[in-house]
Amino acid sequence: MMIRDVVIVGGGTAGWMTATYLKTAFQDRISVTLVESAAVGTIGVGEATFSTIRHFFDYLGLDERDWMPQCSGSYKLAIKYDNWRGDGSHFYHPFERLRTSDGFTMAEWNLALGDATESFDRGSFITPYLCEAQRSPRMLDGSLFTTSLDGALGRSTLDEQRAQFPYAYHFDAALMARYLTKLGVELGVRHVVADVVGVGQDERGWLTHVTTRDQGDVTGDLFVDCTGFRGLLINQTLQERFISFTDVLPNNRAVALRVPRDMERQGIDPYTKATAKEAGWIWTIPLYGRIGTGYVYSDEFCDPDEAERTLREFAAPGQDDLAANHIRMRIGRNERSWVNNCVAVGLSSGFVEPLESTGIFFIQHAIEQLVKHFPDNTWDPVLIRGYNEKVARVIDGVKEFLVLHYVASPRQDTAYWRETKVRKIPDGLAERLETAAVRVLDESTIYPYYHGFEVYSWITVLLGMGWAPKSARPALAHIDPTRASAELAAIRADAERLVNTLPNAYEYLSTIQPPTAQGRS
Repeated sequence: MMIRDVVIVGGGTAGWMTATYLKTAFQDRISVTLVESAAVGTIGVGEATFSTIRHFFDYLGLDERDWMPQCSGSYKLAIKYDNWRGDGSHFYHPFERLRTSDGFTMAEWNLALGDATESFDRGSFITPYLCEAQRSPRMLDGSLFTTSLDGALGRSTLDEQRAQFPYAYHFDAALMARYLTKLGVELGVRHVVADVVGVGQDERGWLTHVTTRDQGDVTGDLFVDCTGFRGLLINQTLQERFISFTDVLPNNRAVALRVPRDMERQGIDPYTKATAKEAGWIWTIPLYGRIGTGYVYSDEFCDPDEAERTLREFAAPGQDDLAANHIRMRIGRNERSWVNNCVAVGLSSGFVEPLESTGIFFIQHAIEQLVKHFPDNTWDPVLIRGYNEKVARVIDGVKEFLVLHYVASPRQDTAYWRETKVRKIPDGLAERLETAAVRVLDESTIYPYYHGFEVYSWITVLLGMGWAPKSARPALAHIDPTRASAELAAIRADAERLVNTLPNAYEYLSTIQPPTAQGRS
C-alpha cells in the first residue's frame, strides 16, 4: 500500500523546500501538510548556496528572473578566502573545473610552468578575474557567458550533474521561505500555522500525529522533521543519537548582522567572502540591497560580546543600531537521519558550520534522496538504510573537507589557530594530506563518496592555503609543454575578454528587478 500522507513539522527553507519538491515530484499522489509556528523564525540571515541548487529550481520549474528579485537574490561565482594564510593574501574557490592538457590538470602544469609570483587561482581559473571586476555571469540580454551550459535542465537531480555550472546564488532565507510558502500552497500543500505542543506515538514508538495548540491533531504516515537544531521529532521524541563533530570542528557559535549598502554606488561582489579572524572567520554575503554578514567562532576562544564587537568593527562601524542575531550551532549529525517513520531534513539532520555554504546543499540532497527512497507501508529496511548511508556519507565528506581548510591553513598566530592544528583529524584525511604534500591530489585520493565537492575543490583549497608540493610531477619534464603553455595563456585571454564584455553584477541584476524596485538599493 502506498504512503499518502506526509506531515512536515517546521517551515523555513528546509520545510518549504521539502514541501514544494515532494509535491512537484509526486503531485496529487500524496498529500503534504506543513505545520509551523508563527513564532519560530528562520536562522539564516543571508544564505549562500552551491551551484547545484540550480537543479532544485529547475526541477520546480522556477525561473531565476522571477524568484531572485523577490528574495534579494544575487550571483555567487566563488568563495573568496581572505587572510587564511595570515599574511593578508587571498584566493578564490570558484565554481570552475580545472582545464587539462596532455592528461594533466592546469594545477599540475601551473606548478611546472606558471609564474611563481602569481597566485595559483589566477593562473588556473578565469573566475577570480570576474570576481575582482564584479562581473555578472550573464550578459544584459540574459545569455550565460558559457553558452554551452545555458538553458533549463528540466527535472534533473544531483546524480545527473555532468557539467560544472559557473555560479550559485545568494538570497535572503526568510524571503525565500516566504516565496516557497506561496508556491507550496499553490501546489496543494496544506499549511497549518500553529505551535506543536505534543507528539503522538503508537506502541512501537512510531509517530502517529502531532498535537497543535490551536488546530488539534495532525495525523500522517510519514513525518519530516524540519525543526532545526531542536530536532523535535528525531532527537527529542525518538531519542536518536547525535554525533558531535566538535572534536574536529571547533566553531559552535555565530553572530550575524544585516548591513544596508548602496549597491548602485559600491557594486555587488559576485562571491561570498570568508575572512579569517582571531577566533574564527567572518562571512560576507552580498544580496541585492544589503550585506548579510556574521562571525563564526568557537566559544572556547571568544565570548559573544567580544564576537559582536569584532563583527561590528569589521562590517558595520558606526552602525550600532543594527540588531545582532546570536546563534548557537549544533555541529555534527544524527547517527541516522531516518528513524521509523520520521526523516530529519536540514539542521535537524546535521550541520557542519557555514564554511563552504553547505547548509542548503544538505537540504537539497536529503530531499532528492527521500524521493528516491520513498517508502510504501512495508517500510523496507533496505530503503531506509540506503537513505541513511547516503546522507551520512555526504555530511561526513563535507566535515572532512572543512577540517582540511583549518589544518592546511598555516596560521598559528592565536590560540584558536594553534588549536586547529592539534585537534583530531578525521580518518583518511591525514593520509590525503601526506599525499598532497608530495603531489597534487586526483580523483582517487580525495574522499571516496559523493559529498558535493569535486577534486578541483580539494586542489584549490590546498594550493590556496599554501599546501603545495615542492615541485611538479616528474613526468611533466618529459612532455612537450607547448599545448599546456597555450592553455595557460588561453585562461588569461578568456578572462580578459569576459571582463571587457560582461556587465557588472549590479547592472545586470537591476534589469530583472520589478519596475518599483529599479534603482533601489
